[in-house]
Amino acid sequence: MEKKEDYLSKLFSVENKIAIVTGASRGNGKAISEGLLKAGATVILVDILEKELELTEENFKEQNLNAIKFKCDITSKTEIQELYQFVKTKFKKLDILINNAGVTFPHSSLDYPENFWEDTYKVNLKAPFELCKIFGKMMKESNSGVIVNITTLGAELAFPDNPSYGAFKAGLKHLTKTLAFDLGKFGIRVNNVSPGYMRTDMTKKSWDDPILRQKRTDRTILGRWGESSDLVGSIIFLCSDSSSYITGADLLVDGGWTIKGL
Repeated sequence: MEKKEDYLSKLFSVENKIAIVTGASRGNGKAISEGLLKAGATVILVDILEKELELTEENFKEQNLNAIKFKCDITSKTEIQELYQFVKTKFKKLDILINNAGVTFPHSSLDYPENFWEDTYKVNLKAPFELCKIFGKMMKESNSGVIVNITTLGAELAFPDNPSYGAFKAGLKHLTKTLAFDLGKFGIRVNNVSPGYMRTDMTKKSWDDPILRQKRTDRTILGRWGESSDLVGSIIFLCSDSSSYITGADLLVDGGWTIKGL
């Protein structure tokens, strides 16, 4: 009889999987990468922040984790192609793609700068689509693969003075469903993870303001902000065979924010 530990280990295993995580040098991306690495995957750490990327790779290697840094501007088709060639040459396959990288440029809607809109579109929606296209073809060759897009509370609810962030994350949310439909016949599953207010560099301004911090704490049911580590279990679940019949889904990791009424 199979031991309980062996059964659970196999059910949630990402052992020997090859994964890409974008925005991997800090915050949520770093935590997701570390979780996949500790669960046995080889993770290609993709980011444009070269210094932070090097430090993150060094940190993981000190823990004997199989991480490989790859500096890439995901808004550049040329650099995405270089990333593709690297993966194809070194591994000949990709099992997991985590589209985590994102930017935000808060500003009032009626005079929102065009460059804020365009830059948010390129990183938060266009780049994930380009990565899904090129690596989806690689996954198709092996008739298997998992794509997880990281969205946001702003894809579910309206937030003030940040029109591009909400618009393009909402677009990514629905792109996930379209791709799940189109790629399912190739054995590729595509899902969303929607974090709540997580304590990262992106939310530092709110966290450092005691009044804003408490307002966001009170908005949750669990009575606390999320930590990047809170995302790890959901990612491993969606990347493993334990979720083999789940595609096109939205997994909210928000402490109950979106369902809270009075």
